[in-house]
Amino acid sequence: MSTLTQSLRPAVSLFVVLTALTGLAYPLIVTGVSQTIAPDSANGSLLYHGDQVVGSKLIGQSFTNPAYLWSRHSATATTPYNGQASGGSNLGPLNPDLAKEVQERIAKLHEVDPTNTALVPIDLVTTSGSGLDPNISPNAAKYQAARIAALRGVTLSQVHALIDKNTEGRQFGLFGEPRVNVLQVNIDLDQLAPLVMASTVVSKS
Repeated sequence: MSTLTQSLRPAVSLFVVLTALTGLAYPLIVTGVSQTIAPDSANGSLLYHGDQVVGSKLIGQSFTNPAYLWSRHSATATTPYNGQASGGSNLGPLNPDLAKEVQERIAKLHEVDPTNTALVPIDLVTTSGSGLDPNISPNAAKYQAARIAALRGVTLSQVHALIDKNTEGRQFGLFGEPRVNVLQVNIDLDQLAPLVMASTVVSKS
């Protein structure tokens, strides 16, 4: 046996063993454990409208129809809520472009709900750092409730009930703030009172 063969044999053997362990065994074990312990999270935390997947509760979507709950704005590149381009607008608090965008968003909210004189919650007129935030504050959700109730032909208490149903508290009761998942509320709204001109929540318009 040549010296070269003797030198290569342990290296090749180690390569094969490590490939089997880290490339096959470890991924299979992790996948099996995750599917057993938390299958919903492991599969992307998908949300369904009937039997159709309409998104994930971890990634926001853009809604423009005023009969739906509106999300926080997204500044991701090319399209809103682009999971491949997560990021914020990087506009500082003194940047005039930010002030202009905020005023335009406030004007849009007043345009679709002219009788609402409440203060506009800040998360409805600013973007998140990730651009993918699927949640808004309970205050931001309930700010929109009367508009949605009127357009859907349901009571305000019914809309509030759906918002409360989809409100999560602080993590472990300590971290973060209460939050409402926008897509989950909109799916429930379509089940409560389907829109005549919108077949499913997927249209978002």
